Amino acid sequence: MAAKCTQPRVSSPTMNTLFDPIRIGHIELANRIVMAPLTRNRAPGQLPNALMAEYYRQRSGAGLIVTEASQVCPEGQGYLDTPGIHSPEQVAGWRRVTDAVHAEGGRIVIQLWHVGRISHTSLQPGGAAPVSSTARSARTKTYTAQGFVPTSAPRALRADEIPDVVAAFARAARCAIDAGFDGVEVHGANGYLLEQFLRDSINDRHDDYGGAVANRARLMLEVMCAVCAEIGAGRVGLRLSPITPVNDAAQDSDARATYSHVVRALAPLGLAYLHVIEGQTGGPRDLRDAGVRAFDYAALRAQFPGAWMVNNGYTRATAMHAVASGEADLVAFGRPFIANPDLVQRLRADAPLNTLDTARLYGGGAAGYTDYPALAT
Repeated sequence: MAAKCTQPRVSSPTMNTLFDPIRIGHIELANRIVMAPLTRNRAPGQLPNALMAEYYRQRSGAGLIVTEASQVCPEGQGYLDTPGIHSPEQVAGWRRVTDAVHAEGGRIVIQLWHVGRISHTSLQPGGAAPVSSTARSARTKTYTAQGFVPTSAPRALRADEIPDVVAAFARAARCAIDAGFDGVEVHGANGYLLEQFLRDSINDRHDDYGGAVANRARLMLEVMCAVCAEIGAGRVGLRLSPITPVNDAAQDSDARATYSHVVRALAPLGLAYLHVIEGQTGGPRDLRDAGVRAFDYAALRAQFPGAWMVNNGYTRATAMHAVASGEADLVAFGRPFIANPDLVQRLRADAPLNTLDTARLYGGGAAGYTDYPALAT
């Protein structure tokens, strides 16, 4: 599939420390430390709010903040109290967040999300079945008003419905710019809709969106082209997770060939960055004990000319090495940013980190969200 966008390519300069500035696409960053997207379930009614604005403001020392995943349309929701980016009210709520981050000199992009089959009928408009590449259920759970419950059986999207999904991502990207974001990150990872089409372990279609890798990658590439055309490729990133098994995303039969196809197709677009989860999201980086062959991320990176963001289990030492060695341009930290709003300062000073309150990760109020202490000054 030909994938072309007309936005100019902006190259990132070569730097060699975690704390150096960098330009990715059209976005200037003060350092290479990224706050990874983290679902926190604190947006009742799918609306961003003042508490969220304070949470992100506190973490604006990151070179880049990638917000929690936010659904691009009502059907894209998969968890209770996650924010959307498709209505005027949501745009207004997110504007409070972006204004707060920008007032502190930070940069922020929003992660655009469609969960596909990782949802429940209670979260879908009219109680409908979630949609996916397949009608097979995911053997996992999601978070609803009744707590964690098994996901509902999906229905396979009809081919004539797929253009509406692509359009939803493009509209959400426009809403993001209207809300003051510096750009967007498309969520193509962790067993959600775009990966449900991409992996042959999930996709069992026999139309133009199933079968050969070019067909399975078609939706992801159509979404990326549509988003780039809407807001400019230099403000667009994509998250990939080549071997993570989360959300019942069994391994693709040839992960290297599948993800190489995607990266080669993306290379000409001039994206701001690719965000790659190494290993299992939130789990081990090396899955060979689970029977998964070691994945060659360096070979994947060699096919992409833009900024390369890595994620999963990085420490101060390994992050510094990744950037200094040229293995990565940016390093994303997830849970360390939850408990340490001043994580950049702590990493720079090699200071101790706060303890994470795991009981308050999902839902609730300020406790375990905006009440973590910063370093004494």
